[in-house]
Amino acid sequence: MNKVNILTPDVIAKIAAGEAVDRPASVVKELLENAIDAGATRIEINLKDAGRELVHIKDNGSGISPSDLERIFQRHATSKISSIEDLEKLLSMGFRGEALYSIAAVSDVTLKTQSVMPSPKDNNTAWVLHVRGGIRQSLEPAAISHTGTDIKVAELFFNTPARRKFLKNNAAELRQVLNIVVPYTLIYPEKRFLLTHEGRTLLDLRPASSQLDRVAAALNLNMHHFLETDQEFVDEKIRVKMILGNINIQRPRRDLQFIFINGRPIESKTLSFNLNDVYKLILPPGVYGAFIANITLDSANVDVNIHPTKREVRLKDESRVISILRRVTEHQLMHKGSPRHISVPNENNMSFPNENNMSFPNVLIGNPEKALSGPPIKTFGGVKTVDSLDDDNMRDFLLFGEDNTLRSKFTRARFIGSFLQKFLIFETDESLLIVDQHAAQERIMYEKFKDQIESAQVESQPLLTPLLLKLTPQEKLAWEELNEKLILAGIETTQFDDDTIAVQTQPLLLKNIENVVRTLLAEGKASRIDHDTLARRACKASIVAGDRLDMAQAAFQRKQLLECKDPFICPHGRPTLIEVTQGFLDRQFLRT
Repeated sequence: MNKVNILTPDVIAKIAAGEAVDRPASVVKELLENAIDAGATRIEINLKDAGRELVHIKDNGSGISPSDLERIFQRHATSKISSIEDLEKLLSMGFRGEALYSIAAVSDVTLKTQSVMPSPKDNNTAWVLHVRGGIRQSLEPAAISHTGTDIKVAELFFNTPARRKFLKNNAAELRQVLNIVVPYTLIYPEKRFLLTHEGRTLLDLRPASSQLDRVAAALNLNMHHFLETDQEFVDEKIRVKMILGNINIQRPRRDLQFIFINGRPIESKTLSFNLNDVYKLILPPGVYGAFIANITLDSANVDVNIHPTKREVRLKDESRVISILRRVTEHQLMHKGSPRHISVPNENNMSFPNENNMSFPNVLIGNPEKALSGPPIKTFGGVKTVDSLDDDNMRDFLLFGEDNTLRSKFTRARFIGSFLQKFLIFETDESLLIVDQHAAQERIMYEKFKDQIESAQVESQPLLTPLLLKLTPQEKLAWEELNEKLILAGIETTQFDDDTIAVQTQPLLLKNIENVVRTLLAEGKASRIDHDTLARRACKASIVAGDRLDMAQAAFQRKQLLECKDPFICPHGRPTLIEVTQGFLDRQFLRT
């Protein structure tokens, strides 16, 4: 009996479609790129049911000639390249010839187009083509008043229900669509972009006079907080055009960071890491800057044929590109940046550490995404220890230790100082206890805040002057979905205008309310944010800077930490305290 089967064309089409099209945002991306390649200056996108029921895109580009309509929905049919050598001089967005084929394989497509190129056999340049599940239903002449293409993608995944059931709720899918559309609006400021959902406008950007104007309009940011530079490095054949947010734009996430290679939005962990590394020179830990980096290279030195989504690229001399990016970015931020603009707080926004509200002004935040440095952790009978050269060393450097023993040691330990405004050092008769003051404070705030939320008794205060926050299109969607959760956390907000919300109240336990609100809005799906998640994320965003604690403050933090249910681990799983024994230190100094 044969075990090897030759798949049918229908199965092959659906498998191939899954590589390029996994949600409505994928459809929007492919059709949007086609409109850009067609030279469109106006692109309209209308969605129904977040794209499940309909993705409708109209453009005023060059249209599709009648002779090409017969082939555009076939696999590997493309007008962008004709040979493998063309990949080395690629200037278009698309080139693989898989997008329309994949979309048509899993939906019902109606395409109307009027081409600027008349057919040699027929003077009629306007046609309508209907394809369902990859099979052509009809091709007929049509009446269209303008040059361009009008394409409707309906019933997405109607024949692949397994893929359809994995789609998220409308708010989440719309955020994905915005994540796709917004980068193209930034790099093509001369084009008009309109995005609507069931008649409601999500994005409406008219042609801008400059890229800076477009960036400010699309992201709802103050253009005076940006630095702009355009530099060409002739010997390296590299041009770098950058718009950099200065110290006044700080976000809890990397949601205002965009990288383009030859006008194509790309994702690069390496480039992103290096740009953020430069921003650490001016920003406090735990927050991120804004940047739009457009890098122009010789297309022969860029490989975009890595993945069907075309978001991943390889650069021939990546280290040289990184060096130039770092140099340009550092020079702009350090020599041309503006000072931080800080509004004077009113009395209701000022707080000081006391017995009822232990929140040292801006305790240092570490980077929860970074792993703890040092040897890996192992578990022995419920006691976590650090793996070192031998089992003796593992027992000498304890994380947590036996709960009762560690509580007892910590209770009677003597405070002897702090290090780097990060770590509090306590001394016992035979060991040192080192407390991560940020992790400890986050645990304290988290347990208090969670208790308040669960008992519906969050202590909050009205702001004398409401805090106005301009939101990105993605944040606006999240705010509409999460507003009730914000109220539950003691954060009352109202809509000030189309792009702005006003924060009216602030929980007493939380500081830096803007960071808290933006962090919660960046999290997305409301149904996944329970009381624990809400408290954990809010507390993480609240603590953003470092202060040196004196003896009284250190003692008070210890008292509050020991009153916690789980004092020796922060809400994100990092230890709040480690113990270094005398035996461990003796061995390091070869005293045994």
